[in-house]
Parts: sequence; C-alpha cells; structure tokens
Amino acid sequence: MYTLIGDIGNTITKICLINKDTYKIKKIIYFNSSKIKNTFFLKKKLLTVFKNKTITKISLFSSVVPKYENIFTSTLIKYFKIKFIEVKNKELKKIIKVNIKKKNQIGSDRVANAIGAYKLYRSNCIVLDFGTATTFDVVTSTGIYIGGVIAPGIKLSMETLSINADKIPFFSVKKQKKVVGRNTIEALRSGFYWGYIGLINNIILKIEKETKKKYKIIFTGGYADLFNSSIIRNYTIDKNITIKGIIEIFKKNENYFNIIK
Repeated sequence: MYTLIGDIGNTITKICLINKDTYKIKKIIYFNSSKIKNTFFLKKKLLTVFKNKTITKISLFSSVVPKYENIFTSTLIKYFKIKFIEVKNKELKKIIKVNIKKKNQIGSDRVANAIGAYKLYRSNCIVLDFGTATTFDVVTSTGIYIGGVIAPGIKLSMETLSINADKIPFFSVKKQKKVVGRNTIEALRSGFYWGYIGLINNIILKIEKETKKKYKIIFTGGYADLFNSSIIRNYTIDKNITIKGIIEIFKKNENYFNIIK
C-alpha cells in the first residue's frame, strides 16, 4: 500500500509516492506547476505515478498556490477517489514548536523544510530554498522554528528585469570568475551571481549574530547547485528536504488522517 504526498509551489510541483508501512520514497516526479491547469496532463502524470500500485484514500500536500490546489483536489477526487489534505499548523505540534506570532502566515512548504531539517540533522539549521522566492528558514536543535527571511527569487528577478527594461535581454545566470563584465550578458550574470552570493552570506551572518548560534546550512530548490564555491559556510544540498518534512508530518499524524478520510 502506498500514500501520495507532495508539494505544490508557485513554480515547481513535486509528487511523491511513499510506502505506507516503511515511509520510504518509492517514486518522485517534478513538473512545472502551471501545467496543473491542464487536467488531462495532471491526470496522465498521476496515472504514471499510480501505475500498478494500491493507493490509500488520503494524500498529504504542502501548498502555497490555492488556484492550483483547487484543481489538484478536484482531479484527485474525480478520477481517483483520493482526498487531498493540506499541511496545517495543528499537525505540526507533535514535531516542532512554531515560535512566531502569526502562524497562519507561514507557508506550509517552509515549515515542512524546517521539519525535514530538524528530523534529519537534530542541529541548529538554516534551510535556504531557491524557489520563486529565496527563503531562509531557521530551526533550532531543540525543535523550535523561530522564523526566517524571504528575499526575491533568482529566476523571477531575472525575468522581471528583462520584461521591464527594454534593452535588457533574457539571460541565464551562471558562475562567474570575474566580477567586471565585458558585455551586457556578462554584467548581468555577474550582478546576479555575485549579488546573490552577497545576499546569502550576509543573511547567514546576520542570523548567526542575532541568534548567537552556528547553523548547519541546507540548500534546496532549483539553484541549489549554483553557489557551491562561494559560500562562507559549509552546506548540504538536499533537493527533497520539503518532501522529507511532509513524510515526517504524515508519520506523526497518520491515525488522525485515517479518521478524517
């Protein structure tokens, strides 16, 4: 028996099948979240994941995009009779303490990142997620989520600049050895590469200074591999830290989910 879990983001959606008994990942796929609007595509993707598998009647997802979540929910019910459950704060109390004022304002993906890091490493952690936004989420070795930082996402910033500045072409960001660019593309790549290096290093140092702690750094998301030679702290890349956090939430709340199915 298998259970469906996943993460619906603004840019990328992850769908994961886990063994209900061992909680091990059986299969995981990624696709552009905008394709969820095509129900034929979504149904086909789900059929690929479900192929020859017996699936539980509940699923657990983190989601920050209500319009995609609604389509996903209706597709699961209509074609597969599977109930969509979104990660909520009440399911987190058994795992970590969320020590911020307005808990309902935290994206469930960010809390899942913190839970995944805490359960895997049992140390003070900063999870840096390079998604539509660049987020830093801070969890202590005692399992307290103390908040985080939200900065502009790299891809979104590049696209916004190119769209709104007539003479700025579309470009990709790459590692740059030299800071001074000899043409427009080199200058743009330098600005984004070294600019984000500065942002990352500075925020890590500020968090350490403010909290008087040292942290294990975990990178996840699309640009996690880009900065591996220029960060002031050692770090670990874990592209599935969100999924691992959702697995932990499912493990701790499975009986509750079975009741509400």
